[in-house]
Amino acid sequence: MTEAAGARPFSAFEWMLSMRYLRSRRREGFISFIAAISFLSLMLGVAALIIVMAVMNGFRKELLDKILGLNGHMLIQPIDSPLTDWDQVAARVSRVEGVRLAEPVVQGQALASSPFNANGVLVNGIRGADLARLGSIATNIRQGTIDGFDQGQGVAIGVRLANQLSLQVGDRLTLVSPRGAVTPMGVTPRIKPYQVAAIFEIGMSEYDSGIVFMPLPEAQAYFNRSGDVTAIEVFVDDPDRIDNYKKPIADAAQRPIYQIDWRQRNATFFGALQVERNVMFVILTLIILVAALSILSALVMLVKDKTQNIAVLRTMGVSQGAVMRVFLMVGTAIGVIGTTTGFVVGTVFCANIERLRQFLSWLTSTELFPPELYFLSRLPAEMDVGETTAVVVLALTLSFLATLYPSWRAARLDPVEALRSE
Repeated sequence: MTEAAGARPFSAFEWMLSMRYLRSRRREGFISFIAAISFLSLMLGVAALIIVMAVMNGFRKELLDKILGLNGHMLIQPIDSPLTDWDQVAARVSRVEGVRLAEPVVQGQALASSPFNANGVLVNGIRGADLARLGSIATNIRQGTIDGFDQGQGVAIGVRLANQLSLQVGDRLTLVSPRGAVTPMGVTPRIKPYQVAAIFEIGMSEYDSGIVFMPLPEAQAYFNRSGDVTAIEVFVDDPDRIDNYKKPIADAAQRPIYQIDWRQRNATFFGALQVERNVMFVILTLIILVAALSILSALVMLVKDKTQNIAVLRTMGVSQGAVMRVFLMVGTAIGVIGTTTGFVVGTVFCANIERLRQFLSWLTSTELFPPELYFLSRLPAEMDVGETTAVVVLALTLSFLATLYPSWRAARLDPVEALRSE
């Protein structure tokens, strides 16, 4: 024992004693049960926090990529007079440094129908060259082609709309607009059939079921906008620095315009996602806090149970610091093992989350994560290194803090009083 008393901090003796206290004995079964509950709580808390944050990040990233991949990072609308000079304005804006694409569009609401069904859609009139440069459309054509899109009267529709209306490439899609021709009897709806030239799949149910792309000249004629467009969609290289593009674009337009960036157009949606993400982080952090308190409870009970052993060690020359370090290592071991296991479980779960969703959907015969409600056709998970590190550090810190009081209490134990009470 002389060697133990004079040993360096965290010596083999202290590790041996801490590992011995971690092992379960028959008469210490309840304490070991509490320690196991602490381990499971910490593991599940860390795993749940990693999984939920990854899903929220993936959800935001997927939606942002799909929304910004189809809608412009900035929308230019006319002030005072219609955009009859849209061709010249788009050409000048496209030459601004950092602007990737400036596409004139004609937008309008219509009813898309077939002999089998009908659905409300947003019609986007766009030039064929601009449509080919939209990666979210051009790289996701499932049937047909958009080559020669400006020729003829073909339209491109989403795969979910095609399924709803039971349409394939070459079939006829009828569009009904309330703003048709003006007659002596009033405005009559405009009804016109179009051939389906292409079917695309973006992976966002709102777009795959509610958007129809039409050649720009045809859209101008259909919505009575001869000579002008609704707006100009602008795509830039760095959407996060969209404010830096506003003045150069306004100068290049050379006419009064109103600019709306992607953050303004989606402020409510992404704001709600951020609030939900923060609330989920706080709620799931409470699980880790409860696990840390369980570690504290287990160590307090262990110190109480080992009072006589501690007193014997102290009378044989073991220092207060050694006793404190022994119980620190016991609690820290539970925290490290629980956090590490939770990290591994969370990482594996995130890597296979879509397979697990499909398996659970098959097992329960229900549609988990329905695309009609969550907009996406698959469950995304995007682990962020910074956030995952923060979760692990938070769990380890709370676990370590939970061990301080029981360890200090064990070190401060008076051996004489402890032996006398026994």
